[in-house]
Amino acid sequence: MTISKFRRLLLGSALALTLTPLAAAGAQAACSVGVSMFTLNAPYYAAQMAAAVDEAKKHGCTVTTADGQNDLTKQIGDVEDMVSKGIQLLIVNPRDPEGMVHSVDSAARAGVKVVVIDSGLDPKAHYVTLVQSSNDKNGFLVGQWIADKMAGKPMKIALISGDKGNIVGEERRLGVMKGILEEQLVKSGHAGFDVVAQGWGGWNTDGGLKAMEDILTAHPDVNVVLGENDSMVLGARDALKEAHKLNGVLLVAAADGQKDALELIKQGEYGATGLNDPDLVARTGVDVGLEAVAGKLPADFPRVDYTKPAVITKDNVDKYYNPKAVF
Repeated sequence: MTISKFRRLLLGSALALTLTPLAAAGAQAACSVGVSMFTLNAPYYAAQMAAAVDEAKKHGCTVTTADGQNDLTKQIGDVEDMVSKGIQLLIVNPRDPEGMVHSVDSAARAGVKVVVIDSGLDPKAHYVTLVQSSNDKNGFLVGQWIADKMAGKPMKIALISGDKGNIVGEERRLGVMKGILEEQLVKSGHAGFDVVAQGWGGWNTDGGLKAMEDILTAHPDVNVVLGENDSMVLGARDALKEAHKLNGVLLVAAADGQKDALELIKQGEYGATGLNDPDLVARTGVDVGLEAVAGKLPADFPRVDYTKPAVITKDNVDKYYNPKAVF
């Protein structure tokens, strides 16, 4: 059973009604949820936190939240504090795939159900499931689109990555590169591109701007900017604009579908991005986690599942653009 099918089941059947009364099933069975984000210093993560909190409250739960501020030690302390306060469900977007294993295992030993969202965690950790978009498949589709768009034109790519050691970032960039190479081979029988530099943008707009400024100093002739999320590419765009080098540069993100990026795609000023809906990922994580708390999660529910991948371009952006979206 996929996450999307399970979510439709929750929203469209009487089973959804059994979730809401985890608190209403009686005053005797109050529901407590902790949401630990490794950072809120990017619109995507802020939107994910807001969706998780809203979904948990819709089910009658009390919610404790924490911003790890991109600091592993702080996030570990946040989780320990939540567990000590008696949460039943922990929703965690981990700062480090190895560094958060002990905290997650400790929570599980204390009887807390743990659902990981978005960023990866070592599978040896004791969590219920990992809910995320398919970074590899989204990246692959984006890569194919880049290859078609550049069609034989030499590529000088500036790569803007999130954080060193982050599994999500690695999956996204490698997925894009696989897509480029495969599409080039299929269309022309040969393949190749040049990544002239990799900068680290910390997943946020300011970081993307600074990384792009540094790259332009040594490589002023880049013609493709590939970021691991939209926020960093939007920052890189500002740097290119300030340097009067925006014209002729293809802007592409491996993932997200941020509203600001979609608006530029509609205007033809931004190439493409992968679909990574923070609202769907977070709400699904909460729904699945509360089923686990209630002991009603299907026995065959997967340890990891993905939302449907897509590349958003000018041809299909109207399908995904929502002017009222938080993110």
